[in-house]
Amino acid sequence: MDVQTTAKVVVLHVATEKDRQATRVNKKKVDNRLLFGYGGHWYVPGERDQEVEMEQGEEVINTPDVEIQERGDIYFFYRPKVNTEEPHSSHDVQKLYIVLRPQSGETSTQLKQQEKEPPATTQAIQEEEEEVNIEKNLLLRLIIMGRKSLPDPAKRSRPFWGFVELVTTKIQDVKDALKEEEYDTKTRGHRHKPAARALGEGVYRILRHNNKSKKMHTHLVYKLEFPSEQADDQPQEDLNVEREASFVIQIKNPIQAKKQAGGQFSGLQRKKKATFPAHLQGQFGQLSYHAADPPDFLNYEGCEFLLISASDEIQEELGLEIQEDASCSDLVDTFGETASADALFRGIWV
Repeated sequence: MDVQTTAKVVVLHVATEKDRQATRVNKKKVDNRLLFGYGGHWYVPGERDQEVEMEQGEEVINTPDVEIQERGDIYFFYRPKVNTEEPHSSHDVQKLYIVLRPQSGETSTQLKQQEKEPPATTQAIQEEEEEVNIEKNLLLRLIIMGRKSLPDPAKRSRPFWGFVELVTTKIQDVKDALKEEEYDTKTRGHRHKPAARALGEGVYRILRHNNKSKKMHTHLVYKLEFPSEQADDQPQEDLNVEREASFVIQIKNPIQAKKQAGGQFSGLQRKKKATFPAHLQGQFGQLSYHAADPPDFLNYEGCEFLLISASDEIQEELGLEIQEDASCSDLVDTFGETASADALFRGIWV
């Protein structure tokens, strides 16, 4: 599922100034290199322009305003409500989960918290941080969406709140969070919490967007590989999990815990909020929100964020062509015995 992002460069043609003037010039980015296109060819600018031969599976950005901060795999799960064995609609859903598995980015090493409840002082927090090389080692972020769905693409001004429930380097930790559970209560007796069901699998990117007309912001974009386009998409449609989508993502300042205007959400309790190290907390200043730059913000349990629907056409909006690989399912290989995959492959409620 890894996406190859390195272009093979071969000298095929030396462009003249006359060629440049006679032909419309296009621009795009490949692996953070700005390329110029004219005469049906793409070139690296320089004294002797080198034509770039684009390889299959290569990722292309057609605008210099967009930079890729992080690449990885994305998995979607839903959990039915307690004692609901056969859900039929979103009304039967208790939680919507997102799992992000970063695999590469602007830097190969990211920082994550080492324990669930950080010590009281900033100095101690920094000492308890752990470095993870995401290109060599596993890192998983388990996210819960507060409204039990993704934002509606038709309502682009309405933010949806979510938070990071778990950050781990162990697959079993996520499996434990998704598995079924039996328990007893004094008032309602025996209760059964069904296991989560796999809903979608694909690839994601976190992007830095330096739009001239707006303040710098970040996007979380994804493109599904499963279910296939030929399958039904009943649960995906009900939970607003489109085949591809782009969201503006904003990280909430845990210190300024003001309630969103209009009472849209109250956020996590104080003891469950993230405690960011000084170099991340300092980026907020007096602001209530900050772009997900760097993505390391998401490596701290209790990190709260807003997703605002931007588009369901990534290439049209951001000039990014994401190459997916539907040859096999990493989700099933990783979580298959924990989460039913009928919704993933058949697009039906289970």
